[in-house]
Amino acid sequence: MSNGIQRGLAGKVAIVTGGAGGLGSATARRLSAEGCRVVVVDIDGEGARKVAESLPAESAWVAADVSTEEGVAGYLREATGSFGQIDFHHLNAGIPGTTGAFPDLSAEEFDRVLAVNVRGIFLGLRGAFRAYRDQGSTGSVVLTASIASLRGSADLIAYQTSKHAVLGLLHGGAMYGGPLGIRVNAVAPGIVPTDLFSAAGRDDMVRRASTAPLRRAGTPDEIASVVAFLLSDDAAYMTGEVVSVDGGSAIVSTVRSSGGAGAWDFGALDERTYRRTQS
Repeated sequence: MSNGIQRGLAGKVAIVTGGAGGLGSATARRLSAEGCRVVVVDIDGEGARKVAESLPAESAWVAADVSTEEGVAGYLREATGSFGQIDFHHLNAGIPGTTGAFPDLSAEEFDRVLAVNVRGIFLGLRGAFRAYRDQGSTGSVVLTASIASLRGSADLIAYQTSKHAVLGLLHGGAMYGGPLGIRVNAVAPGIVPTDLFSAAGRDDMVRRASTAPLRRAGTPDEIASVVAFLLSDDAAYMTGEVVSVDGGSAIVSTVRSSGGAGAWDFGALDERTYRRTQS
């Protein structure tokens, strides 16, 4: 729609996990601004409370560990108790894990990342299906995947593995939910610096993002706008899709010089490619 408002969001109830973080809080704000009643879920209860209390529409908050059955049951109970039913689920909670070398990655660290990023999504998606069944309703779910769901690197092994697994849950969930009128899609952010990372880490992310076709990092609000679209009636014929929101990073050929192979000075590359002249 011309004013950017998505159809079918006003008056609905949405759960956002990882809602105290950069991406989750941006989605909570966007959905609330469009008239959703939002339940903000995070293991950081104080952070969830602050986000919920800042929202323009009616809201609630829950401190919950999404990697546990008790945590998921708790936030579903709170949402239903507060607002009667649940229409949307944005299963966004995740952790990055360490960037250590593959041989140095401990099994404990691997399990820790997969517990939140995979088990948490599984439990949340299963909980969504159970809630829709109990309500006798349809609904929409968006998972947070990643550019790491689609590509490989030699670090962040546990995170990369977990985000590949999210796509397996996406496809299985979409196949199960489709005949029931329940849509399941995913958003795959590229480089989006948030407070989850240190100042040095955010600076490095901005530098690396300069190699994307759009030559910049993304913002949480830009991810949130796509989540809102996927949840809304404007995406009514979409399910099982993973939508990259990455400034074009996923399309880059790293073995062609025009794709940026080995290049950090993209000003020189762009000058040569487009033959810009000063007026």
